[in-house]
Amino acid sequence: MRFDLTDLRLFLAVADAGSITHGAADAGLSLPAASERLRDMELAGGVRLLERGRRGVTLTEAGEALAHHARLISRQMAMMRGELGEYATGLRSTVRLLSNTAAIAELLPQRLAAWMAANPRIDLDLKERQSIEIARSVMAGFADIGILSAAAAQEGLELRPFADDRLVVVAAQDDVLARMRQVRLADLAGRHFIGLSGSALQDHVTAQAAAMGMQLRYRVRLRTFDGICRMAGAGAGIGIVPRTAARRMKRTSGIAIIRLADGWALRRLSVCIRAGTELSAPAQSLFRHLTQGTPAA
Repeated sequence: MRFDLTDLRLFLAVADAGSITHGAADAGLSLPAASERLRDMELAGGVRLLERGRRGVTLTEAGEALAHHARLISRQMAMMRGELGEYATGLRSTVRLLSNTAAIAELLPQRLAAWMAANPRIDLDLKERQSIEIARSVMAGFADIGILSAAAAQEGLELRPFADDRLVVVAAQDDVLARMRQVRLADLAGRHFIGLSGSALQDHVTAQAAAMGMQLRYRVRLRTFDGICRMAGAGAGIGIVPRTAARRMKRTSGIAIIRLADGWALRRLSVCIRAGTELSAPAQSLFRHLTQGTPAA
C-alpha cells in the first residue's frame, strides 16, 4: 500500500466531515480528484475503507484502522515541523486552528496579532466550524487547537477559558423591539431577519429555531456583522449577532440592542486541545498565548 501524505490528509478530512464533498474542500482538492484518490486507496489496499450512503460516508473497520494511523502520522509530521523550525532559519510551520464564528470575527484578530508578529515563521490554518464539529476534529487529531462553546465539549478534551460570548438581537431604534429589555427567539416568529452568509453561527441559530419548530425568514444574508447591524439600524430587518459586535457598531449604525434571553444565547468559549496529546512547539506556544487571560465579551 503506497499512501502519500495528501492521501492521508484527504482521508482524515473525509472521515472528519462525514462527506467526500466537504472533505475534498477541506483538503484543497476538487471533488473528482478526491473521489479518484479514495478509489485508488481502496484498490491499492484491497479493502473497502468507506461506506457510501445517501447522507454521507462512514468508516469501515479497515477505515477506522487507517484513520488511527493517519492521525498518528499527521501529529508526528506537525511535531517534526515544529522541532525543525527551532533550528532551521526560514523553515515555516503551520498550526491548525478551528474556531466558531464569534471568536473568528470579533476576538481572534486582536488576540492573534501580537503572537503572529512575534512568530513570523509560523502560519495558521484557521477555519470556521460549529462547536460540535470543532470538538470532534480536535479529538480526531485533524486540528491542533479549537475554540468552541464549552457546552459542546466532550470527554477527552483539555479545556481552558477563553471568553464569554452572548448573542443579542439588533433592530432599528424605532422598532417595537427597541422598547423591550429582552426577548426570546420564539417571540421573533414571523419577523424578517438579516442573516450571516456561510457562517457556523448562523447554522447554530437556525438549528435552535428548527428545534422549536420555527423557520426563520431571511431577507438577505451578508458576510459581516457590521453589515447586519447597518441594515438592521436602517429598518431592513432584525439580526442576531454577538454582543461585542453590536456594541462596537451601535453608534455608527443606529441600532437598538435587545438581550436574547434563551439559555443557548450565552456561550462560554474555551480553548481546547486533545487531552494527553503532545503538541508541536508552535502549537504549544499558541495554546499558551490564547489561554493567558479571559476577556469579557
